[in-house]
Amino acid sequence: LDHIDEIIATADAVMVARGDLGVEIGDSEVPGVQKKLITQAQRHNSVSITATQMMQSMVNNPQPTRAEVSDVANAVLDGTDAVMLSAETAVGRHPVRVVAAMNRICLAAERHRSVLVSGHRMEARFDAIDETIAMATMYTANHFDVAGILALTESGSTAKWMSRISSGIPIYAGTRWPQTERWMSLYRGVYPVSFDASSLPRGDINRVAIEELRSRGLVNDGDRIIITKGDFSGIGGGTNAMKIVEVGQVSGEAE
Repeated sequence: LDHIDEIIATADAVMVARGDLGVEIGDSEVPGVQKKLITQAQRHNSVSITATQMMQSMVNNPQPTRAEVSDVANAVLDGTDAVMLSAETAVGRHPVRVVAAMNRICLAAERHRSVLVSGHRMEARFDAIDETIAMATMYTANHFDVAGILALTESGSTAKWMSRISSGIPIYAGTRWPQTERWMSLYRGVYPVSFDASSLPRGDINRVAIEELRSRGLVNDGDRIIITKGDFSGIGGGTNAMKIVEVGQVSGEAE
């Protein structure tokens, strides 16, 4: 914990392993340290995973305790990107029920006002173009009526920047790379979509990408969405454009 900033800056993600923490620092210190680790991960634009005995009673019981419900919900309210089950699904008697219960709790917590709109990074200065576009997109999404965000990305960095800002608005991240899809599945509020724009004419990308979302039932005609992408495909971190469009009214563009 004395070197947590250096660790977070180096690591791909941060796991709040509360069992190990409890052994090292004592059980009474774990809740405060958990909040600190999640906050520090957010400040470093890193991913946090909260784990250990989140729904432990469901190893044997079909329903969680009220304390477990509060534990999972508070991790979400604190800003964790993911919550993790272990024994509950590995050796538990109700693996399907425990996943359904955790999903239900997370969805309810995410509807809370304090989670839907955040002021995180509102006063920050940005170091990269893709970060700037991502932050502008999230500010717009939180102050304008949009049904979703479509981030066309190579490396997933734009989607990661976006996921640091709470909005309650789904971020559909289109990429052609399976590895990038796997990484983005950890990002809070991000839904990876397999989409390869490399062979498409530049003016058709928005239309085809929106049609992909519509075919999956993710957007409907009349929905307004924000699209982000880069001028040059195949370049990680190259996102430099944001556009608001209405589904059903996007045709080929001359760019």
